[in-house]
Amino acid sequence: MNTQLSLRNSIRTAIILGMAATALAGCYVVPVVDAEGKPTYYTYPLPPAGAPGPGGAPPAAISGSPMPATLQARLYPENDIASQTGMVAGTVTNMMTGKGRFQLQYGNDIMVGEATRVSGDERRGVASAYGSGGTYMSCEYQMNTPRQGAGTCLFSNGAKYKVHLGI
Repeated sequence: MNTQLSLRNSIRTAIILGMAATALAGCYVVPVVDAEGKPTYYTYPLPPAGAPGPGGAPPAAISGSPMPATLQARLYPENDIASQTGMVAGTVTNMMTGKGRFQLQYGNDIMVGEATRVSGDERRGVASAYGSGGTYMSCEYQMNTPRQGAGTCLFSNGAKYKVHLGI
C-alpha cells in the first residue's frame, strides 16, 4: 500500500513540475530592487530566437537581413520625482530596420511602446510608451552602435530619467 501511495505522490509531483516548466518556458524572471532594498520579481518574454543572450552573440543569420537584437534598458533618476521610484529596468528589441519595441515596468504599470530612428540621422531616435494605468513616457536617445546607446526619458508625472541601452 505504501508503494502505491509513494508512486501516486511521485506522479503527482512530476505532473506539477512539468506544468510549471511548461508555464515558464517562454519567460524569464528579472529581480527589481525597490527603494527599501527588497527584490521584486517580474517575468518578461524571452528575446526572439537568435537574439544575443547572456552567453554571447547570436548564431549567424541564414538570410541577408540583420537579426533583431534585444537590449536591456536601464533608466536612472535625474530629478526628485524620479528618485521616488528609483532605477527602472526594461527591454528594447531593435528590429534593425529603424524601428524597435519598448517595454518596462514603472511602479505597478507595465508600459509598452515603440522606438523609431530619426530620418536623416541613423544614430538618433525617439521612443514612446504607454501603460494601462494611464502613465506615458517620451524618450530621445542616440545609439553609439546598433547594440548600445543613451538618452533621456520624461514621464507623464514629471519624472526625468537618463536611459542607458545595451550592455
